[in-house]
Amino acid sequence: MPKRVLQGVVVSDKQDKTVTVLVERRVMHPIYKKYVRKSKKYAAHDETNSVKEGETVRIRECRPISKRKTWEVVTESA
Repeated sequence: MPKRVLQGVVVSDKQDKTVTVLVERRVMHPIYKKYVRKSKKYAAHDETNSVKEGETVRIRECRPISKRKTWEVVTESA
């Protein structure tokens, strides 16, 4: 089964080897038929602590590393 890959912006890098990534998506409202922005924050594993706040990154699904950390940083997007 392929692993999911998401793209988002790093909103926090204060933790050790962990970054918080905000992923936004556009969803059509079922009644109003208008696109609405929905967002969710993911805790992602960053082994080298190289990603900084404000950068756009790609995260990939992985094995559970801790209670709420099941994503890892793949690459830094420009």
